[in-house]
Amino acid sequence: MGGPAIYAPAMVQKRRVGAESSETRARIVEATEQVIRDEGYAAASSRRVALRAELPPSLVHYYFPTTDDLLLAVFRRGAEQSDAMIEAALTSTDPVRALWRFFSDPSRNALAMEFVAMANHRKAIRTEIARHSEAMRARQAQLMEQLLGDRLADHKVTAAGLSLLLAAVGRTLVMEADMGVASGHGDARASVEALLDELLPPKK
Repeated sequence: MGGPAIYAPAMVQKRRVGAESSETRARIVEATEQVIRDEGYAAASSRRVALRAELPPSLVHYYFPTTDDLLLAVFRRGAEQSDAMIEAALTSTDPVRALWRFFSDPSRNALAMEFVAMANHRKAIRTEIARHSEAMRARQAQLMEQLLGDRLADHKVTAAGLSLLLAAVGRTLVMEADMGVASGHGDARASVEALLDELLPPKK
C-alpha cells in the first residue's frame, strides 16, 4: 500500500483588482478627488464616489478593495501631477525661483491639506507622503547644490535646508491666506525673495 495521501494547502486567492490602465478606474479616481476637494476626505465613501462617477458601488470595490487603496491612488495621481510641475520648474531657465513660485501657488492647497489630515489617521497615506516627500526633496537639494555650490555656504544654508525653507514658507503663506490670515505675509515673502536675489543671478 502507498503512504498516506498528502494534500497541498488550499491556495488563498487574492481578490481581483481592475487594470490600472482602465478608463473606469481613472474615472473613479477623478471622482474621488472631486469629492475630497468639495466635501473633505471623510466624505469619500464608495457610495459617494460611485454617485459622483455615475457608476455602481460594486465597481469602486472591484478596482479598489479597500479605502486605503482608493485614497493612495488619488494621492499618487496628484503626486505625479505635482512632480511634473516641479520637474518643469527645476529644468526651467530660473529653476530656484520657479520652485519658489510652485510652492507659493495656491491652486493645489485644498487637496494637499486634505491629505495632511488623512496622514493623521491613515498610516498607509502617511508612509506614502513621507516616501514621496523625501524623494522630491533629495532631487531638489541635488539641483540646488549643483546650481549654487559655495554661495550656499556663504549664506550658512544647505541645499536641503533651502529646499525646505521654500516649501515651508510657501505652503504656510498659502494655507494661512486660505483661512484669511495675512499678518507678516508680505515680510516673509520679501525675505525669501531677497535671499534668492542674493543667491542667484539677477532676474532677466
